Amino acid sequence: MIRAFLSERRSWIAAYLVLQLAILSVCYIDSSIPAGSVLYVIFLSLILFALFLVFRYHKETKFYQRLEERENDFDLTSLPEAETPFEKIIENSLVSQSTYLKEKAAFYQEETEEAKDDLLGWIHEVKTPLTALRLMIDRLEDEKLKNPFLYEWLRIHYLLDQQLHQKRLPFMENDLYVEKVDLEDLLFSEIKTLQSWCIQKGIGFDLQLEETVVLSDSKWLSFIVRQLLTNAVKYSMESDIVISTGKHGERAFLRIADDGRGIDPRDLPRIFDKGFTSTAHHGDHAATGMGLYLAKKAAVSLLIEIEVQSELEKGTIFTLSFPKPNDFLKITGM
Repeated sequence: MIRAFLSERRSWIAAYLVLQLAILSVCYIDSSIPAGSVLYVIFLSLILFALFLVFRYHKETKFYQRLEERENDFDLTSLPEAETPFEKIIENSLVSQSTYLKEKAAFYQEETEEAKDDLLGWIHEVKTPLTALRLMIDRLEDEKLKNPFLYEWLRIHYLLDQQLHQKRLPFMENDLYVEKVDLEDLLFSEIKTLQSWCIQKGIGFDLQLEETVVLSDSKWLSFIVRQLLTNAVKYSMESDIVISTGKHGERAFLRIADDGRGIDPRDLPRIFDKGFTSTAHHGDHAATGMGLYLAKKAAVSLLIEIEVQSELEKGTIFTLSFPKPNDFLKITGM
């Protein structure tokens, strides 16, 4: 701050030095003026000028130091009190800008909330004809005709479900209900929804459930498992997907292993990034890059760790590690 102050006042210092040089020049030209007296006056003025600078430094920089230490937020109570006219100009400018930005932020937040509510309302409205469409498809007797329709219906259903959970994710903590979840029921429910797609692709499921009950939120856990199962089915063909559960110490785990195309090693660190699809299969237009991103976000709120192992053309293994029972005190305390 001292360097900044001296830099700001360099014109004062320059003017003072020029003035002293002018006095010395007059003394040099006019020999009748005693040099000793002039030097004494210059020495006294130098001391007074230095004291003046020190005084002005403490008076002028107090406002700016507090301004520099202030947090960058809209809290105007932390704004230092202005004393000089220039400080008041800065204070008025900051107050008016903060007020303007607050109004803008409130306006855009309201617009975002309205857009979110409109989208959620639209999704719920679309679910009605989608349910009716499923009933119509179920009435078809020709299996060859029925399966493609079911597959496309399933894609629409999952895209809507993904969009719904994406909008709810920022407020997930308000929606959590931790309870004992029966993994067997949850898995059978998700597998049943995928049944027509799996039949079409010749995919089966091998369940090896040693641990059937975990503490979690059933709705959000279903969403996470749904993303992993749809990925496993999407990238597999005519093979079994192995789903197993067990315990490592106090922590239960759920493992989903497929024999699909696998993930390129260079893509592994990025598969949970928003919008990331693949570098090895960049032409896959069906991929949105949102499923694993949303699953990871939901898992973090549930204190679930997701680990992935994969090898190209050999398959992928996703492992969900559930927290210890005592860890849920962190969730219930949110």
